[in-house]
Amino acid sequence: MVPDAVVVRFAGDSGDGMQLTGGQFTLSTALAGNDLATFPDFPAEIRAPQGTLFGVSAFQINFGSRQINTAGDAPDVLVAMNPAALKVNLPALKPGGLVIIDTGEFTRRNLDKAKYAANPLEDGSLAAFDVLAFDISAQTVEAVKPFGLGNKDALRCKNMWTLGLALWMFDRPREPLQEWLREKFRTKPDIAAANIAALDAGHAYGETAELSGPLRQLHLPPVPAEPGLYRTVTGAEAVSLGLVAGAQLAGLPMFFGGYPITPASAILHHLARLKEFGVTTFQAEDEIAAICAALGASYAGSLGVTSSSGPGIALKGEAMGLAIMTELPLVIVNSQRGGPSTGLPTKTEQSDLYQAVYGRNGDAAMPVIAARSPSDAFACAIEACRIAVEYMTPVMLLTDGYIANAAEPWRVPDPSAFTPFPARHLREKNGRDAQGAATLLPYQRDDKGARPWIKPGTPGLMHRIGGIEKHELTGNIDYSPANHQRMTDARKAKVDGVAVPDQEVCLGAAGGALAVVGWGSTYGPIHQAVRRSRAKGLDVSHIHVRHIWPLPANLGELLRGFDAVLVPEMNTGQFKTVLRDRYLVDAQSLTKTSGQPFQIAELEAAIAKFFDGIPGNEGGEVPPNPQQLPSFAQGHDDGTLKDAAAAQPGTPATQDRP
Repeated sequence: MVPDAVVVRFAGDSGDGMQLTGGQFTLSTALAGNDLATFPDFPAEIRAPQGTLFGVSAFQINFGSRQINTAGDAPDVLVAMNPAALKVNLPALKPGGLVIIDTGEFTRRNLDKAKYAANPLEDGSLAAFDVLAFDISAQTVEAVKPFGLGNKDALRCKNMWTLGLALWMFDRPREPLQEWLREKFRTKPDIAAANIAALDAGHAYGETAELSGPLRQLHLPPVPAEPGLYRTVTGAEAVSLGLVAGAQLAGLPMFFGGYPITPASAILHHLARLKEFGVTTFQAEDEIAAICAALGASYAGSLGVTSSSGPGIALKGEAMGLAIMTELPLVIVNSQRGGPSTGLPTKTEQSDLYQAVYGRNGDAAMPVIAARSPSDAFACAIEACRIAVEYMTPVMLLTDGYIANAAEPWRVPDPSAFTPFPARHLREKNGRDAQGAATLLPYQRDDKGARPWIKPGTPGLMHRIGGIEKHELTGNIDYSPANHQRMTDARKAKVDGVAVPDQEVCLGAAGGALAVVGWGSTYGPIHQAVRRSRAKGLDVSHIHVRHIWPLPANLGELLRGFDAVLVPEMNTGQFKTVLRDRYLVDAQSLTKTSGQPFQIAELEAAIAKFFDGIPGNEGGEVPPNPQQLPSFAQGHDDGTLKDAAAAQPGTPATQDRP
């Protein structure tokens, strides 16, 4: 029976080109018309020691002839380019799954680095799987021999050999990849030819291996889809395109001030290539300079945008308060990552929600929006621009490391489907003084609570602006208690009054036994878990919130229509606390802070607990999943583990932390 979806994981050393291999396989999958979702998983260090467990880089893709919402739980196929990649990723492989191994890397030295006491190719530990083990390194060197490459350069083509084999396995054409290689190495035709030869050799090997081994060719038909123009898009790309679209809909030039930080850096890279759309990009010397430059651009009449991750958002906090106090439009993109401090730079988390909603000094209300998937980030970026311009306020757009790096098919929207929200700059005095003469009132508010946007240098409209409290109309400095009370109330009322759509139910009824409420990148696994649970007859619905602050007006009433509410989050329960505070609903948390996304099975098991008749076992913390991360025992051994064991006799150096 032909499956309707397959999960493949490519894994190797961070220098093996696994992200490139996965990206190009994704491109071929999209061209074949399959739906897909990807999950690139990078080492947390800039350059972990080669061959070590914490240096493993992986790329997982789930693709098929049906709708795909996640990158999948357990791979059907694992490609392991060295012992460390095998050890870290083998626990995730489905029983009976296929593992493809490069035996050329299974030297004693590499086995020791991966902490293998015995060679897994010889000790029977792979008996539960189909194994295709052969010397990919030697096959690659032989394939590129005619091009005169040295051994080191020849081995760099291994990822293309592996990609060629994967293309054969899933009946993908090689021509688009061959053209891509010619273009990529157009100034180095010998390198291009060598990589194409490796690609072709891997493809040809598939036909040979099929004759007597576990390898089989599988064709998955295209997924039914509405006609239109499609492309694959990552979250970082979608955010960048959405910001440009938002600036165009506002009729404004865009200024982006950023500072490189994982995983937000890609937004700066993408926007730097879009200058023809009136985009100015500025790489500042630090995070504070980046947001202050963007705020200065907003003061000058442009749409200011900045982005960061983790500790970079904390550094921007004071300038966010300045943007709130000056009431200028500003979009802040927060690509969340594991924290606090440096934390887990390349791993995903949702732990900045408190910071986004509450994390500034003073009563500093700010709208917050969360994208649920890579393609959804496009519409969310436009919405962030709309709110910023219409309400004269900074807005935070939350994505995370998973959304930023993952890719999925995206139907390119019709630009005419979006309603413009043209910005208006005040060009003449807007008030009268006691004598009836025209005067400027820089804090006079419209029906949305927004003050006028005044470009500096506009004749006759000189005014004060800054971080010190201003008079509610004139903008003159005013410390009086009554004025500060009125201005605090006005800024809060403006944000509370932001018009957001009513909350819809993504799947299921608008009332019943259980609502699973999510936000951000938990959408995919929640949706699939709820779908599977409903297929079993369970009365469960999925609600996914885009507008985190202010919340949709009907959300409280909607939640009260359910007997129980479960809130899965990749943090310690932050959105659950917000929902309890706002609506007094007894929401239960399901938390995960291991640096990896939820699996569908984890959520399905959590849903089942609400229907198992065992009181008090609902919610809780999802334990670290060995299928997703190496344990401490597999280890990041920089020499300290051995020293620690020596200091505590009888304690194994490989013992897990409590």
